[in-house]
Amino acid sequence: MIAFADARAFLAALDGLPSPSAAATAAAKERQAELTKPGGSLGQLEDLAIFMAGWQDTPRPRVDRVKAVVFAGNHGVAARGVSAFPVEVTAQMVANFAAGGAAINVLARTCGAELSVVPLDLDRPTGDIAQEPAMTEAECLAALNAGAGVVTSDTQLLLVGEMGIGNTTPAAAICAAAFEGNAGQWCGRGSGVDSAGLARKIDAVEQALALHRADCRDPFETLRRLGGREIAAMAGAMLAARLLRLPVLLDGFIACAAIAPLVARQPEFTSHCIAAHCSAEGAHRLLLERFELEPLLDLGLRLGEGSGAALAVPLVRAALATHNEMATFAEAAVTSGG
Repeated sequence: MIAFADARAFLAALDGLPSPSAAATAAAKERQAELTKPGGSLGQLEDLAIFMAGWQDTPRPRVDRVKAVVFAGNHGVAARGVSAFPVEVTAQMVANFAAGGAAINVLARTCGAELSVVPLDLDRPTGDIAQEPAMTEAECLAALNAGAGVVTSDTQLLLVGEMGIGNTTPAAAICAAAFEGNAGQWCGRGSGVDSAGLARKIDAVEQALALHRADCRDPFETLRRLGGREIAAMAGAMLAARLLRLPVLLDGFIACAAIAPLVARQPEFTSHCIAAHCSAEGAHRLLLERFELEPLLDLGLRLGEGSGAALAVPLVRAALATHNEMATFAEAAVTSGG
C-alpha cells in the first residue's frame, strides 16, 4: 500500500514518476498493424489499447478489475452561499451511496466497476479558504494518504469521484493558483447557483487567492491551503496509481482540479490518465487543454461522483476487446494493404 510519511515524501514521489513499458507499447503497436483493418481505422480505440498495454506492461492488456472510489468531504467556504445546496446534503448523499441509490451506484454496476465510498471527517468542515488555510499539514497528509490507501496493485483501471457541497469553489481556487488566471475564469455555476451565488463564489476565490497564492509554493501547500479533504484524497489516489503504474480514467472538473497542482509541477503527470469526458463546467475544458488530453465523451455532464469516468469504461473495454480478439491478416488469410 502506498503511503506518504510527510509532505516531503509526497513531493519526492511526484518527482520520481515511473513511465509505461516501452517494449509493451511497441508490441501493442505491432499487433494493431497486423489486425484485419486499415491502419488507424479504429481511431481512439487503437490509442486506448496501446496506452493500456504500456501501463500494464503487456501487449495484450485486460480490464477485468475496475475500481471506482468516491471521496466525500465538507468545506467551510460553503457557508458563504457558494452552492445551490446546503452542506448537510454531503452526508445525505453518502447515505444514498451506501444504499445504492446514486447515479454512480447505477453506473458502476452498469460498467462492472467495484465501488467504494470514503467519507472524510464530514462533521469537521475544512477551514474557510477565504479566511484561513483549508487544512493543517497533518490533515492534508491524512487526506492524501486516505486516497493513496485505497489503491491496490491488482486494480487494472481506476476512476475516482467526489461528493462535497461547495467544492467547485476550492477547485477553482486551486486551478487559479496552479495555472494562473483570475477567479472569474475558473469559477462556474457548479451545482446550479444563480448569478448572485456565482458572484459570491468569485469573491470567495478572489479572497482566497489574495490570502494564500504567495504561499502556494508546491502542490502540497496548494492542496492544503486551498483544497479540501476529498480533493486531496483524489490527488493522493491518482498519484498512488501512477506509482503502481495503474491507468486512471479522469472524471470532471473537480477530479481534474485535484491534480492541477501536480501537473503544474510535473507536466507529464497525466500520461497515465485518460480524460473520460468534458463536463458542462466551462473551466473543465481549460484544464483538459492544460493537461493536453482529449476527452472521450462530451455529454454535458456536471454531476461529479465519478459518473463521467464510469460511462467511459465500456469504451476502454471495447478498445481492448478489438485489440485482443480481432484476427490478424495472417490468421484470417486476408491480404494486408501496403
